[in-house]
Amino acid sequence: MADIGYIALFLALTVSLYSAVAHIIGGRGRDPVLLASARNAALAVCGLITVSVAALLYALLNHDFQIEYVASYTDRSMSLSYLLSALWAGNDGSLLFWGWLLSIFAAVLVLQKREIGRELVPYAAGVVMFTLTFFLVLSLFIANVFDKLSFVPADGKGLNPLLENPGMFFHPPTLLVGYVGFTIPFAFAVSAMLTRRLGDEWVITVRRWTLITWLFLGIGNLIGAWWAYVELGWGGYWAWDPVENASFMPWLVATAFLHSMMMQRRRGILKIWNMVLVILTFVLSILGTFLTRSGILSSVHTFAESPLLGYMFLAFIGVTLLGAFGLVYYRSRELRSEAEMESLVSRESTFLLNNLLLVGATFAIFVGNFFPIISEAVRGVKISVGPPFFNQVNTPIFLAIVLLAGICTLIGWRQASVKNLLRNFLWPAIIALATSLALFIAGMRQAGGILTFAISSFVLATILLEWLRGSRARHRTRNENYFKAFVGLLGANRPRYGGYMVHIGVVLIAVGVAGSSLFDVTREVSLKPGDSMTINQYILTFDRLDRFSTETRDIVTASISVSNGGTPIGRMSPEKYFHRSYDQPVTEVAIRSTIREDLYIILVDYAEDDTTAFKIIVNPLVRWLWIGGIVLVLGGLFAFWPEGRRQSASAQRE
Repeated sequence: MADIGYIALFLALTVSLYSAVAHIIGGRGRDPVLLASARNAALAVCGLITVSVAALLYALLNHDFQIEYVASYTDRSMSLSYLLSALWAGNDGSLLFWGWLLSIFAAVLVLQKREIGRELVPYAAGVVMFTLTFFLVLSLFIANVFDKLSFVPADGKGLNPLLENPGMFFHPPTLLVGYVGFTIPFAFAVSAMLTRRLGDEWVITVRRWTLITWLFLGIGNLIGAWWAYVELGWGGYWAWDPVENASFMPWLVATAFLHSMMMQRRRGILKIWNMVLVILTFVLSILGTFLTRSGILSSVHTFAESPLLGYMFLAFIGVTLLGAFGLVYYRSRELRSEAEMESLVSRESTFLLNNLLLVGATFAIFVGNFFPIISEAVRGVKISVGPPFFNQVNTPIFLAIVLLAGICTLIGWRQASVKNLLRNFLWPAIIALATSLALFIAGMRQAGGILTFAISSFVLATILLEWLRGSRARHRTRNENYFKAFVGLLGANRPRYGGYMVHIGVVLIAVGVAGSSLFDVTREVSLKPGDSMTINQYILTFDRLDRFSTETRDIVTASISVSNGGTPIGRMSPEKYFHRSYDQPVTEVAIRSTIREDLYIILVDYAEDDTTAFKIIVNPLVRWLWIGGIVLVLGGLFAFWPEGRRQSASAQRE
């Protein structure tokens, strides 16, 4: 199977290069025969890479340990789900998976029947196929997943124990879909500049591509945060790790692009800015792929260090930046805005400020990520940048972004009058002030917490007020009951109201982050069986320590009885286990989660006499982070859902 997979990849490389060149030449000469051939070649590439992926999956499922990749990431004891997830568990497999996803997107691109953007497809497909050619070169000559060992081991090494979590089946694929998917908007932007079709056509074409890709990358980040929370045993969900940041940066810039493209469609402004945003989003996606493979930054998420692979990615990023920004400069006169902003107090100005804040946060994260390398190059000393830097710099930026989500909801286009501002924002401001006073009276003294919850209540109030006014208007004009009017309002403009749902999700995430970051309580204790300890209203009694073994690991489990205010609420069992193929112990935390807070118990260490060290954390409002993530995803799907032509035309006028 290894030979079949390798041959299929080699053929895919050849056909991919042909498809790229044929699309460009055929598009330039408007040659339908050559374009049809190029399209068929793109489909053939998808088929060939699928054969290669199928060959690797066959080897993984049948324990073909002569293939080095199979021996490195699987063993005979692994379940089917983990055998399948081994496809992207290592560097070589994830690069093959990257190429396979892009080939599928390329096939969808050339097969999709469209009324708008048809003339852009040949050049866009050419850019996509050139990108795919680069990844196929990496998979064939630098990171060959089908390399064979000189012997056949009796068993493989298996997955790293930290990867044996349901998140392994969902987190990497969703992130990779996000990374790969941004190739399509970038390709259409380049195509628009090459063909000089620089109006709204390319923006309309890439809106849904960008939205679904942004959504997948967001889901990947959320699953990664949940995975870190339940698996790594440190009580948090986001450590500002370089690889975490690498997937967050393109998501932030894509968020800016999704907002900014609305201004180009409505007012014909920010055309150059939109080009810059879509280029940066794509480059940051490639940068994220580079960071996990180059060994340039230290992270628990990186693959094995590969300097040559890192140099190849740097060269690709350099060529991309030079070529894309060269085109922007060359077409800069044709990309001039068709109108100007008429007032600082308008939806346009708040959208622009939102964009600048999102890009500013991205820049701060980028500098923090690469500061150790910069300091080593300049001073010869590698100075690490930790979470305090990112929290101090980005917290006020993100609070401002959340606040703008509320302001954008009710402020008008072009120019807002003082009368309208007072009418629109009076009640949300009163609700925010009432929230602040209520929290202060209840005993909250953290200014950051009061500010976050006040802003959150303000944004929720603006969205609910907008929905109420729209539903009331439909009730009066169409004589519908309020529920039917509300449902009809949402369906009348899915992109707009789906965006509001996303904003609600962001607010709920902000509430979860503020609660767990500002009000968490931590205690570290050593207990003997029979001992008890108290944290907040919880009483924890350490019952016993059990040791047992399975076929692949040695496990130590602590049994703890928990009561809340004197009322027994159950038993929790944190664990620590030792995989026989890996030296690193793995901590399995015990979590009791409610709407109000999480009780989080970590088994830190233990002695021969069963004296056991625990770390116990009470994390308030963490569940709201996951609820907010679900609302964000549902809102994104609602905005993505296809509209009828009549509704779509109406939405474009909003």
